[in-house]
Amino acid sequence: MADGQLRIDRRKGCAWVTLDRPPLNLLVPDLIRALRDEFEGLARDPSVRAAVVTGAGRATTAGMQVQVLRDLDASGAKALITLLHEAIRAVHEAPFPTVCMVNGACLGAGFELAMACDLRVASTEATLGLPEVRVGIPSVIEAALLPALVGPGRAAEILFTGEGVTAAQALEWGLVNRVVPPAELEAATSELIDTILACAPSAIRLQKELIIRWRNTDQRTAIEYGLNAFAQAYATGEAREAMQAFLEKRKPRFE
Repeated sequence: MADGQLRIDRRKGCAWVTLDRPPLNLLVPDLIRALRDEFEGLARDPSVRAAVVTGAGRATTAGMQVQVLRDLDASGAKALITLLHEAIRAVHEAPFPTVCMVNGACLGAGFELAMACDLRVASTEATLGLPEVRVGIPSVIEAALLPALVGPGRAAEILFTGEGVTAAQALEWGLVNRVVPPAELEAATSELIDTILACAPSAIRLQKELIIRWRNTDQRTAIEYGLNAFAQAYATGEAREAMQAFLEKRKPRFE
C-alpha cells in the first residue's frame, strides 16, 4: 500500500496503522492518500473496534516533506492541504476509538494527525510541535483542535514560536494521556486498547458517535443526541449482558 509506505496489522479487533517511510516517515501525497483510503475502508468494516496510528523507527512522522511544499503554487497548495485534511478527518471521524502511539518526533501534519486521534500514548523521547511558521506557512486544518486541548495561551505559544513540546510538557498540558519509556510504549498502548476492547462493542461505537457529535454541535443538541444513544444501547443484548456480568462478578460475554 502506497508502495509499502503504510503497513496495516490486524490484532484481534484493532487495526495497527504504521507510517513506514524511513527515516522520518515524512508525508507525501501518495502516503497521505493511502492513509485516507485505509481509514475510509476501516470505517466500513464492522469488525474493526479500534485503531492505533504510529510510525516505524524513530519517528511517528516529522510532518510534510519540505521539498513537496517548496515546489507548490497556490492552486497546488490548496489541493494538497485539502487532501491532507481529508486523510486526517478520516481518522478524526472514524466510528471507533483511535490511539496515536507517539514513538518519537511528531511534528506539523503529524502532530495534527495525533490530535485527531481520541487518545495519545507517548514515549518519554517524543517531541510534538507545529513548526510551520518557521518555513513560511501557517499551521492550519486540524491545528484548530489545539486550543481545546491545551487552552488558547499555550496553543498560541506553540503556533507562534514553532517550538516543540517535550513528552513531559505534553502530559502536563493534557496533550497526551500517558508517557512511558520507549521500551514500554507498545505494551502500554496495547494495554489501553485491551481495556477498550473489553467493553461492549456497540456501546463503544455509540460513545464514539456521541463524541463526534459533541465536537460539532451546541450543548443542548448534544444532550438530545445522548438521549437517543442511551435508548439505542438497549437495541442489542449487550447492555443486559454487561449488567448481569457485573452483578454476577464475572467478565461479560459479548457476541
